[in-house]
Amino acid sequence: MEQVHMIGIDLAKQSFQLHGARADGSIAFRKKIGRTRMLGFLASQPRCLVAMEACASAHYWGRQISKLGHEVKLMPPVYVKPFVKRHKNDEADAEAICEAASRPTMRFVAVKSEAQQARGMLFRTRDLLVRQRTQTINALRGHLAEYGVIAPQGCAHLARLSVAVRVPDSGLPEAVRELGGVLLDQIAGLKAKILELERQLRTSARQDEEARRLMSIPGIGPITASAILAFAPPLESFKCGRDFSAWLGLVPRQHSTGGKPRLGRMSKMGQRDIRRLLITGAMSVVRCAVRRGAPPGSWLARMLARKPRMLVAVALANRTARIVWALMTNMEVYQEPVPVA
Repeated sequence: MEQVHMIGIDLAKQSFQLHGARADGSIAFRKKIGRTRMLGFLASQPRCLVAMEACASAHYWGRQISKLGHEVKLMPPVYVKPFVKRHKNDEADAEAICEAASRPTMRFVAVKSEAQQARGMLFRTRDLLVRQRTQTINALRGHLAEYGVIAPQGCAHLARLSVAVRVPDSGLPEAVRELGGVLLDQIAGLKAKILELERQLRTSARQDEEARRLMSIPGIGPITASAILAFAPPLESFKCGRDFSAWLGLVPRQHSTGGKPRLGRMSKMGQRDIRRLLITGAMSVVRCAVRRGAPPGSWLARMLARKPRMLVAVALANRTARIVWALMTNMEVYQEPVPVA
């Protein structure tokens, strides 16, 4: 009997479904196994390709299975779904994973290291705390608006709300002032935690050579550089800068047929954290160029002369993504282009 050529694993918390396939695609085994026994079972199998969906805990299992000598490949779940036959169950999912992994044009996800995932957790924790701070500020604004205290959106106008809550003769009921104080204390605590996490991100970025190279690009700071290093796969896996930009979802959506190219708005099909940060950084560059003036003859000056600012920011983010790919693959530092006369 031929040896197992590929094993597809449908991941879960405690119960895992394994599908073994031979080189000709025939079924070698179908097996449901518990969490504590899976590594032992895979260790007893001959060295082969192990395929999984890039979902929760996939990178952990990818690292553990790689230590056993197997080749591990992760795939986006959306690419596996078309191979599921009829009804969805664990056996059908594991078989579909094998089918998808056997396709020569399939795109795979690189297994992340522990350090890369730790950097991603640091970024995501800060992002969560920022959202919680915004929610708390909006809640305080909404409650005080019912008592005639109005303030614009944003952290910069929090002092107006704080004065209304802290001053005894502000005209607010005592219960409202007490509850407002609770929300203000919550906002202060979140702000302190966010500042501490940002300090860690900046320190880590300054100590990393790749992050320093990324921060030489206009519009990219320590937070964006850390996000790129945490969430992006090795940039050498992309053939060109446009492929990386498409992976981020910064290219136009295509709906072409009959030889007629039709390009729409930004696709947004990709890594949203990096895409959001690149657009935010590009918007800051655009605002600075509007205030101080872009270099005459530069690409940015020509774009601002004939396009809306937001469109220019998205185009600049696309351009920045391609620059990131070029710098990281060629191990170079950004140099300001010479404006065309």
